[in-house]
Amino acid sequence: MNTIHLEIVTPEGLIFSNDAKMVVLPGSEGEFGVLPGHASLVSLLKIGVVDIENTDGTHDAVAIDWGYAKIDENKVIVLADGAVYVSGNSESEIAKSLQKAKDLVQSMKDGNGILAAALSKIENAARAK
Repeated sequence: MNTIHLEIVTPEGLIFSNDAKMVVLPGSEGEFGVLPGHASLVSLLKIGVVDIENTDGTHDAVAIDWGYAKIDENKVIVLADGAVYVSGNSESEIAKSLQKAKDLVQSMKDGNGILAAALSKIENAARAK
């Protein structure tokens, strides 16, 4: 299967590392998708959600406040100032990570439209779990 490897790193360490079918990033000029074989580039990222389509078709979400993405043909490295992986094995764990993600996004003083869109994506990702 044709995949792209994604790593999300913060000053606290590695948040996410896995292969994916596709990654959607919150670029400074708008969201953009990255598929295997994508042209190499470096992009500024804004507050939002990294939407990860896993190899089995499920989706994961990581909320970020801001950062940079380095994209190569077979790898995406996201360096974020802050990030929260919305995950968990129980409803209470998912609720805790969801609240952390919301707190991270709300801590950024950015446009209300961006904030609302990011919160909506976080909640949709949590519902899908």
